[in-house]
Amino acid sequence: MRDHARELGADIWLHARDLATGRSVGVGESTPVVTASVLKVPVALELARQSVAGEVDLTERITVPPGGVPSPYGLSVQRDDTVISYRDLAHLMIVISDNVATDLVIDRVGKDRVAALLAELGLTATAVPQDCAEILASLEEDLGIDYRDDERELAGVPLERLQALRALVPERTCRTTPEEITRLLAGIWRDEAAPPEACALVRGWMGDQIWPHRLTSGFPGDDIVISGKTGTLPLVRNEVGVVEYADGGRYAVGVFTRAGDPAPNAPHLDALIGWAAANAVAQLRDERP
Repeated sequence: MRDHARELGADIWLHARDLATGRSVGVGESTPVVTASVLKVPVALELARQSVAGEVDLTERITVPPGGVPSPYGLSVQRDDTVISYRDLAHLMIVISDNVATDLVIDRVGKDRVAALLAELGLTATAVPQDCAEILASLEEDLGIDYRDDERELAGVPLERLQALRALVPERTCRTTPEEITRLLAGIWRDEAAPPEACALVRGWMGDQIWPHRLTSGFPGDDIVISGKTGTLPLVRNEVGVVEYADGGRYAVGVFTRAGDPAPNAPHLDALIGWAAANAVAQLRDERP
């Protein structure tokens, strides 16, 4: 996998876990990696957990003014006030990776509570010290530009400057390891990371994600169900999720990549994520990839 990734101009870190047996395969699975928007999975779990505990009413509505956290889509581009529930904010956070929705959810549940959840689950290498606004602000400060979470705005920025971004240094931003993220997903799918009702909420949100170009590209069968969450920053393309087969097989997968080319349109790297995930799952199923 590493050789193929390097042929495509990228580095790759991966872990896949059979949810029934615990058997796993990995490539650099204990290496700290930048989560990018994969951070939204533990945030969603903490919201779901607080809702089940009666601390948050998911039907509570708030008014979101236009603007807010930069993003090329979602609530950030709305022209008028939007009245929305926390349930629908969580849905937007996972399904389209809405940055405004994410930061509103983080404000409601608290970064300290997300940290406590991760500590309780023993995920010591996983942390969410920043919200989306803080991550994007660090990009703007490092590059001296206004940035709306759209890689096309980075055309002409030297590769060396992108590689030095604080947002791409795991120790300075939201982070995890491939092994820890599949452990988190396994806990969600086995109702072990939180009460079953909370885990079911997160599974439902991840099952509705609309992006088909990464994990899904490696599993074209109509009888395979994929629930996932992407993560994207300059040079970074990730996706984590669970692949479910009609025969009952369930596999948690986390794939993290970092490119050596800042081109914003890189379908070959999106396809690499699906290819690598499919190869890892095939090994766990004792099948030819």
